[in-house]
Amino acid sequence: MSLRDDARAIFDAGLGAGRVEPLVRRALDGIDPPRARVIVVGAGKASGAMATAVESAWGNRIAAGLVVVKDGHVAPTQRIRLVEAGHPVPDERGARAAHAILELAETAGSDGRVLVLISGGASALTPAPVAPITLADKQAMTRLLLAAGADINQLNAVRKHCSQFKGGQLARAAAPARVSALLLSDVIGDPLDVIGSGPTAPDASTFADALAVLDRFELRARVPASVRARLEQGAAGAIPETPKPGEPLFDRVDNVVIGNNELVVDAATACAASRGLTPLVLTRSLEGEAREVARDLVRLARDVAAGRGPVAAPACVVAAGETTVTVRGRGTGGRCQEFALAAALELDGVAGIVALAAGTDGTDGPTSAAGAIADGDTARRARASGLDLRARLDANDANAVFETLRDLVVTGPTNTNLLDLYLVLVAPS
Repeated sequence: MSLRDDARAIFDAGLGAGRVEPLVRRALDGIDPPRARVIVVGAGKASGAMATAVESAWGNRIAAGLVVVKDGHVAPTQRIRLVEAGHPVPDERGARAAHAILELAETAGSDGRVLVLISGGASALTPAPVAPITLADKQAMTRLLLAAGADINQLNAVRKHCSQFKGGQLARAAAPARVSALLLSDVIGDPLDVIGSGPTAPDASTFADALAVLDRFELRARVPASVRARLEQGAAGAIPETPKPGEPLFDRVDNVVIGNNELVVDAATACAASRGLTPLVLTRSLEGEAREVARDLVRLARDVAAGRGPVAAPACVVAAGETTVTVRGRGTGGRCQEFALAAALELDGVAGIVALAAGTDGTDGPTSAAGAIADGDTARRARASGLDLRARLDANDANAVFETLRDLVVTGPTNTNLLDLYLVLVAPS
């Protein structure tokens, strides 16, 4: 087995720990079985698989259901209807589904129960812009924020204040029904109001916070006028805020995080140890520019290889979280592929170190890959193929590099979403 084989096996072990069926079943065991009709709604990349698990447990109790998933992330269901929609940029299919979910939730009544299934991607999959904001306006806003490198917290603060669905507003639509939300967290720290933009959670962010995000990235003058006007009016108190902590409607709402990246990290470290590598868990809340994070992790790995690190080789440095990419070029890639490309440059000619970064949802940026793998020979192979890695990094064009080298990590839809996993393996001294 090579170090590359070890890296992929460790990633696969982490991915396997994120299977949603046992997580959903365990969560439902902790909820009193419903005596009245159950309406199941939800959204996210993993929510189709979550819906299948709910049907297997509560099938004959489900009166109706509608769940929105990313294209290609469907799962077999009978009572819960699945609808595909656009991600990461929302589309008209998602807008129609979001309004249908709100209407369905409103039918629950005081004796009913609404079971909500939320996983990563839910925000983009359920656009419900408040007039006069149009779907095109929201798409333009989302593209600007993504290109500027906004993280999920910042992106959602803006989206919630342009929506009829997010920031506790699904819970408001379902009231006075009992609401139980099962959340698969793709957000560092598991904040309920950020996972999927918190459709069933009190919203701690404000219109002023949303404006501050635009100002931080110098986007206030560039977003559509309808978005700017709504946020400015809200900050001035002319528009009611999203539901806040302490409001009575949340007395009948339970939000339960059924899985997060701790599951992935624990499984990855166990696999690393089983393969003779000393695991070093660096963090479960990795953030920052992907290329800068790559530089720092490679430097740590080189220290380990030289006997100056916090653990002895052979070792596996494990980090989980979500980095960002400030897009300056016109290439194609994602944060994990950009990490791997930057790592390849840092590792040029260095033997005995392998870096792998991949998303547990199976998609990295607007590509079909989950991530990529790199080592000290990647740069040489790239040069032999006529590829200038520095120029490709400047162009944010990692996908083309790793596709040429056949070093993409491809999983297909994984039906889970528990952030990204970053691995740097060091061979014996």
